[in-house]
Amino acid sequence: MTWTATDISRAEPPDIGDERTQLDAWLDYHRQTLQLKCAGLSPEQLRQRSVSPSSLSLLGLVRHMAEVERSWFRRRLLGEELHFLYCSDENPDGDFDDVDTADVETDFATFTEEVELARAAAAGRSLDATFFHAHRQRDMSLRWVYLHMIEEYARHNGHADLLRERIDGATGD
Repeated sequence: MTWTATDISRAEPPDIGDERTQLDAWLDYHRQTLQLKCAGLSPEQLRQRSVSPSSLSLLGLVRHMAEVERSWFRRRLLGEELHFLYCSDENPDGDFDDVDTADVETDFATFTEEVELARAAAAGRSLDATFFHAHRQRDMSLRWVYLHMIEEYARHNGHADLLRERIDGATGD
């Protein structure tokens, strides 16, 4: 039996709730949306590129968002000394570029793990908690990270919509 991306159920964010509840719900909604865009597809379909010369693929988006989850929540917020998952100084776009021989099942498991670790990193912390961003040379808040992550997922989920439609014609939100 060939592996395919798991179909998941997506929870609608509540219409009413405090700021933290809303931010957590909307971020999870977008995380789940990316997974839904991949649901039922084979490794070959997930590796399929958009249009030349772009290296954009659904698998690349999953790998990229695992990298982004790790960077913002663990490397920056918690200050953990972690290597990049797919990228390097020599290959800054490895998350997108190196999908042709990637182990798709492992990459999806890595995404799931990084999401869980990001949730744990943020749990119990005030939205006003800050960290110093060395590259930007300024303090940033967990609130900013949430908003940025929602924006990042929303933008890439738009890409995922187009990629999925090109692969098998599936559309929807």
